[in-house]
Amino acid sequence: MNFEITDEQKMMRDGVRQIAEDFGLDYWREKDDKHEFVHELWSELGKNGYIGVAVPEKFGGVGLGMMEMTMVIEELAKGGAGSTVAQLFMLTPVFGGVTIDLHGSEAQKEQYLTKMSAGQLNFCMALTEPNAGSNSLEITTTARKEEDHYVINGQKIWISGTDVADKMLIVARTTKRSEVQKKTDGISLFLVDTRDPAITLQPIEKVGTHCVRSDTVFIENLRVHKDNLIGEEGKGWSYLLDTLNAERIVTTAGLIGTGQLALQLAVNYAKERVVFNDTPIGAYQGIQFPLAKIRAELELAQLMNYKAAWLYDQKKPNGTEANMAKLIAAEAAFHACDQAMQVMGGYGYAKEYHIERLWRDVRLFKIAPVSEEMILNYISQHDLGLPRSY
Repeated sequence: MNFEITDEQKMMRDGVRQIAEDFGLDYWREKDDKHEFVHELWSELGKNGYIGVAVPEKFGGVGLGMMEMTMVIEELAKGGAGSTVAQLFMLTPVFGGVTIDLHGSEAQKEQYLTKMSAGQLNFCMALTEPNAGSNSLEITTTARKEEDHYVINGQKIWISGTDVADKMLIVARTTKRSEVQKKTDGISLFLVDTRDPAITLQPIEKVGTHCVRSDTVFIENLRVHKDNLIGEEGKGWSYLLDTLNAERIVTTAGLIGTGQLALQLAVNYAKERVVFNDTPIGAYQGIQFPLAKIRAELELAQLMNYKAAWLYDQKKPNGTEANMAKLIAAEAAFHACDQAMQVMGGYGYAKEYHIERLWRDVRLFKIAPVSEEMILNYISQHDLGLPRSY
């Protein structure tokens, strides 16, 4: 495994860093205040090839991989976006791009990937349900086969990006849970039009990540042609694992970039702020030590995430690394934002200094897209060999 940054990766990072600087902290604060999607930024990323960084060249992408996608997200988060930018890549390049690239038909790849790479087609994914939560195998949304179509019925919750998504990846049961021998069988993936009249969206009011809307989704007798099925009927769970591991990796990249941004804002403030005497507060160990520890935690999370991304690109098992990186990064990024607010005192609570937005947004990712508790369950069971506790 080689973590040396190539010349191509350096050029890519320099390019996206410039875009991040052009759309800096003030841009994101304004979008957050207005609860608006970042259309201008997304368009610029599409024009410059960053949305399709992991899409094969024959479908309009750059033809690189998950490693490069993590680097793009880190730079954008560090440049002012914060953790919300991870959601943008999660929704379209992962839920749409990764799923279709790995498991879609050639026709689906030709139809969707080129437009997606150019920033002209957005996706979302409808997986989570009110009564299933983290137990995705217990979803009750059904897709019933009727000749050349499937009829989908069900309810989803906390589905993000629905307001700007052209396509929705719906996870549904084509065979009831009670009728399969293996609980992972009988789940299928469908690409549908988000604006279909059979789909009703109900926005959820929330604390942060205001640039990405979240909804409860009601699906009533949605007719979907069989050509919109991803891969084979009933095999969707195995496809979904590739998507969910990628989701963890891009989430972690956004968290690392957010932690780096919060840390830098805190350091800049601590160097300049003078209280009681002529010494900047950054000279005091009570300020220095927490920030130094956060720096170490972020570096370790980044290394683990690069390992996960490298394994992903090599098509090797990466679930443990992706989960561990996300666990540590969520803690470190939240600590970074919280400590930055503490360093700034009252100013940290003011929107002018930006930390409050980063702090609000980053808190989500100790829960989503997978909670700390479920990651610890995974490590306990899969890596320590302990009995399943749930």
